[in-house]
Amino acid sequence: MKKFFRIILWIVVIIVLAFAGFLLYITLVDYKPEPVESLVPAESGELTVVQIDTLNLISWNIGYAGLGAEMDFFYDDGKRVRPSKEIGRKYLDGIKQFIAQTDSIDFWLLQEIDFKSKRSHYFDEVEEITDIKQGTHFVFAKNYDVPFVPVPVTDPLGYVKGGMITFSEFPMAEATRYAYPLIAAWPDKLFLLDRCFILTRFPLASGKDFVVMNTHNSAYVYDSALRIKELNIIKEKMLEEYAKGNFVVAGGDWNANPPHFMPSGNYNGHRFVPSQVKMNDNTFPEDWTWAYDASAPTNRQNYQAFVKGENGTTILDYFILSPNIELLQVQTIDLNFENSDHNPVFMKIALKE
Repeated sequence: MKKFFRIILWIVVIIVLAFAGFLLYITLVDYKPEPVESLVPAESGELTVVQIDTLNLISWNIGYAGLGAEMDFFYDDGKRVRPSKEIGRKYLDGIKQFIAQTDSIDFWLLQEIDFKSKRSHYFDEVEEITDIKQGTHFVFAKNYDVPFVPVPVTDPLGYVKGGMITFSEFPMAEATRYAYPLIAAWPDKLFLLDRCFILTRFPLASGKDFVVMNTHNSAYVYDSALRIKELNIIKEKMLEEYAKGNFVVAGGDWNANPPHFMPSGNYNGHRFVPSQVKMNDNTFPEDWTWAYDASAPTNRQNYQAFVKGENGTTILDYFILSPNIELLQVQTIDLNFENSDHNPVFMKIALKE
């Protein structure tokens, strides 16, 4: 019996030491971005001023081509971790096809794009999507870099590396990554996204700038103090740029409903469920514009594979505009979540002189 318990004790010691060694390794290699980092645009070319005052934008969280209609997801009370390689390939090809076939878009704001992740079968989504946007100016900002995410224990998420991309038809005078504060303590923070927003700047003929911010705010965090601290990072930058007389657009996945959001019409046949997190009236001054389309959702619940009218859906993806920008059109492009758990959002604006 003593020998048996001695063996059990050694097994426990080995497991504890292995786990401690794993945490030490993850801590030592933890991705620690600076609060502000300059990004180098691809296809930078000669800087020219933007001569037009009517512009089109699309924001889309592509769900790393792993959360299309067939998928449920363990983080959202589902069971699955990743799609099969064949289904993942289908999702990525569908995303690429939509981007390639959607014309006359001056700016694309993409979130959740992988370039080396087990969850997306190590497809280099950054390379594949930038290849179809040849000749376009773009910047990539990494916001997820973890050697091994150990959940769920039975089928770990594994190696994850990905981020966000902003594409532009115009050369960028500035491209900067602004870090959001960490929203979890050690050791949880080792396995979560290092969230951020991308600021890109474009000179106008008037001498002012058009400033575009691409954001992906925190999910799964309901501590209002932490969320407000995160939101204030981008809010202060937006107000600062507008105070200089610049034109400011921020768009992306805010992971919160806009203030007082309720769907309109029949919501294109979807079932509405409000998000647990909602923006407040006083988030921005009242003369700023919340640009979203209330007639169709941008995000669906992932507790089961998508069935229209069954899965809860809501709006988490939209734009916020400074008062010197006129909203001409905003539309959720309802793809029925075929290749991502988010739908893209199109917006047309005019810069007011």
